[in-house]
Amino acid sequence: MAESLWPWLRLPFYLSTAFVSLGGGALYYFQNEIIYPRNLPPGARKEVPQPGQFGIEDAEVLSIPTPDGETLSGFLVRPPNKSQARPITILSFHGNAGNVGHRLPIAKVLAHDLQCTTLMLEYRGYGLSTGNPSEKGLRIDAQTGLDYIRNRDDLKSSNVVIYGQSLGGAVAIDLVTQNKGKGDIKGLILENTFLSITKMIPKAIPIAKYLTPLCHEYWRSEDVISEITDIPILFLSGLQDEIVPPSHMKELFKLCRSPTVVWKELPNGDHNNSVAEPGYFSHIEDFVQRHILKR
Repeated sequence: MAESLWPWLRLPFYLSTAFVSLGGGALYYFQNEIIYPRNLPPGARKEVPQPGQFGIEDAEVLSIPTPDGETLSGFLVRPPNKSQARPITILSFHGNAGNVGHRLPIAKVLAHDLQCTTLMLEYRGYGLSTGNPSEKGLRIDAQTGLDYIRNRDDLKSSNVVIYGQSLGGAVAIDLVTQNKGKGDIKGLILENTFLSITKMIPKAIPIAKYLTPLCHEYWRSEDVISEITDIPILFLSGLQDEIVPPSHMKELFKLCRSPTVVWKELPNGDHNNSVAEPGYFSHIEDFVQRHILKR
């Protein structure tokens, strides 16, 4: 299944290279546009691929209100065979460009091959969601997605796994730390995420490295990941990542205090195509089987 979807799986992630194309004085005045390029590719705010385009039969189109008055779009994708479905709901957070529709092939593999229900939540200001993105706003969105699972009768008893790619990894780490000790989050999956926005700037926008004190979007994963001490964590690291240095993932791994931390390398994976590398979904399958279902 994953092999047939590789062209689609690769497509959205090249967009995060938009982060490196702007810099200098724009960092302060337009940093939200740089960090959250929600209009890329052109049309991404209006043209959202739908489940049927990828042969996904059991999916809901969602519209979820936030406590501060925004409305988040999203998809809930279920395994096609209910008798084989695992009692797992994956809450997925994508990278900094495109929309949830571009990530539907990932949800299809998670649902069809791994038999996991997947909630793909759209950030505010992305796709068909209302509002404008910011660190504060995305934190509210993430909590809204988790609360949606907690309050929905057919999902609230499932094992929740938080899954984040790139920027979504920072969102995921923050969400888990804000909900530690509550018992329903059973695992965390991180792919090619960073230590913090300020640590990313010298790599992504070298000419702006002296302006990092002006940055007002932080996502300080390095400061909070050690607070996660009660759930297993899977790191999926593309060793050819040209956007987020692989050293960021390795340092986050070293900072972990969870009793179970799994490190998996994708030797040929760069920032854009790690999800399509051989073994990517097998690593997730093994993590779910060994560390979520057998806990």
